[in-house]
Amino acid sequence: MAKKSQQEFVQHITPRSEDFSQWYTDVVRLADLMDYTPVRGCMAIKPYGYGIWELIQQQLDAEFKRTGHQNVSMPMLIPESLLKKEGELVAGFAPEVAWVTHGGSEQLEERLAFRPTSETMFCDHWSRVLHSYRE
Repeated sequence: MAKKSQQEFVQHITPRSEDFSQWYTDVVRLADLMDYTPVRGCMAIKPYGYGIWELIQQQLDAEFKRTGHQNVSMPMLIPESLLKKEGELVAGFAPEVAWVTHGGSEQLEERLAFRPTSETMFCDHWSRVLHSYRE
């Protein structure tokens, strides 16, 4: 009986070779590691999922320190002018970008994209803090 329920479970997972992104989403959702939230594009990471994330962080942090590297954190809000520097890459996810246009009751001078990952912030940061190729 357990084999049948396992087969039923697996039949709801998109083959990885067909659509890697959907396969990953299916596995994470069916393993009950996350749940969707009312905010489009955002999810709640459940306790087992968060535990896995913490283990990944611990392993990466240990490896970074072993190799002499340091962690860095960048803001999730990116000025529109910097985001546009990503060129064609932006076109692929532009319809899903959430924009911050106000700070309190004041309209911002420049829209800020809410983006969890972007090389643009790193490029901007490093252009100001690196002074030679040796760094």
